[in-house]
Amino acid sequence: MLSKKIKPVFIPKKNLMRLGPKRDGGYIIDKRIIGKIEYIITCGLSDDWNFEKDFLNKNSKTIVLAYDHTVNLAFWVKRLLKDILHFFLLKKISFWKLKNIFRYFDYVLFFKKENKHFKIKIGKKNLHNKEITIDKILNKKKNVLLKVDIEGGEYDVLKNIKKNQKKINCLIIEFHSVKKNLQKIYNFVSQNKDLKIIHIHGNNINKLDEYGLPYAIEITFINSKFYKFQKKNNYNYPIENLDYPSVKRNKDIILKFR
Repeated sequence: MLSKKIKPVFIPKKNLMRLGPKRDGGYIIDKRIIGKIEYIITCGLSDDWNFEKDFLNKNSKTIVLAYDHTVNLAFWVKRLLKDILHFFLLKKISFWKLKNIFRYFDYVLFFKKENKHFKIKIGKKNLHNKEITIDKILNKKKNVLLKVDIEGGEYDVLKNIKKNQKKINCLIIEFHSVKKNLQKIYNFVSQNKDLKIIHIHGNNINKLDEYGLPYAIEITFINSKFYKFQKKNNYNYPIENLDYPSVKRNKDIILKFR
């Protein structure tokens, strides 16, 4: 069970929108923020940029800058071999699997012009071509949507996010190993006065632990300079027709707040 400290403020359902797939990689935002975003800063790319593609279909003027040091030539070779193997092992031809084989070409096209992918690790230090901080990335930028999914590395960048919160119109962040880092999450939420939680979802890759906590939670924040929020919120999480299981084979996680 989670503290009510991280229960979202109320946003009318008509203003909430899902971008990205109906699985892991899809996130809920307030649609009213779309026109107020100049940059999407994506920390952690892997092989899924469907959220970014959906966003650009709504606001083509937004520029995507992605940072992920693991997505390199070796990543794509391994990915291609895996997809080809799965394709030939399937008894039924799946359009999705067939499409996956050509994922690299979609990657090249998406990051061809204004949108850029930097093969640099997000971290605590600025090391030339190896590591970069959120602070440096956001230097001289404003009206940012910051999306962070870096498999546990998010705890290393929380101070930098807090420092730059006024530049961030929307923050989407996935917190991993929730039980171990629960107090860090609560502290981050309480210390960010400009960023208010509007949505939360439990990643169902694992079952709830003995304390009723998911392994990971996905949280969307909106900068409070745009709206006056109502604290009273009667939504149940997951929200029907907005939230979907991150992993289809497992039941979605019901979040409760004390």
